[in-house]
Amino acid sequence: MSPEELEFFDDNIRKVWHSQEEEWYISIVDVCKVLTDTTDAVVYWRKLKQRLKAEGNETVTNCHGLKKMKLLATDGKMRLTDCATPEGILRIVQSIPSKKAEPFKQWLAKVGAERLEEMADPEKALDRGMSYYRAKGYSEEWIKQRLQSKSIRDELTDEWKRVGISDSKDYAILTNILTVAWSGKTVQAYKQHKGLHKENLSDNMTNIELTLNQLAEVSTTALSKAKNPKTFSQSQQIAQDGGTVAKTARSELEAKLGHSVISSLNASDPPALEIKEKE
Repeated sequence: MSPEELEFFDDNIRKVWHSQEEEWYISIVDVCKVLTDTTDAVVYWRKLKQRLKAEGNETVTNCHGLKKMKLLATDGKMRLTDCATPEGILRIVQSIPSKKAEPFKQWLAKVGAERLEEMADPEKALDRGMSYYRAKGYSEEWIKQRLQSKSIRDELTDEWKRVGISDSKDYAILTNILTVAWSGKTVQAYKQHKGLHKENLSDNMTNIELTLNQLAEVSTTALSKAKNPKTFSQSQQIAQDGGTVAKTARSELEAKLGHSVISSLNASDPPALEIKEKE
């Protein structure tokens, strides 16, 4: 059972996308209704929440894990409803004594065991990741290129660390500058173009897009090593310059192709993305 299936395991469960947090929030009452035989899910959740609070459960005591979100109610009106992230929902599911909840508990146990195996033997994580790509219809050629792109990205972040940049927010800023420079879109706008939410952008790029992104990142790494920036603003300019190298290549290719290489295709367009882009 995949994480995606766990997030949306029933069409009757309401959910809402929180764009600022880039996170799904799922109706807890709806989950209780689906996974139990209760006739009043609101009362069931109220009692369960009281018990979880008494136990010190972080999902209900941490304001980031539980939010009231406006969802469409049966009366056709938007009403505030207790919602939790997928992580919070899975924690709550563990506290529901129900046969219907058992498959999810078993999945959590399986994932936990796999994670422990990967910590002991990291190669298993790599093999498992490749098997996920194959299951989604990616070709072996694309998978090899994606692994290479991960290596290139790691070299870039290592270079940023070398020049004194370590904050994840700064990484996001530099990545955004680089992405806009070659694609004309922010990372968020690019994901919206492909209809993505939490999914990884690189995992949903065609071969051409992935190659151009690699060119932008490897160029930024090389320029940073050559110029050895001393300030964040200098690294920002280097990210702009690195992205521009890929922008030039993109423009030349599009001029010969006669169309844009920025695609709306994503991983839900099987078989592999590079096969689709040839059509």
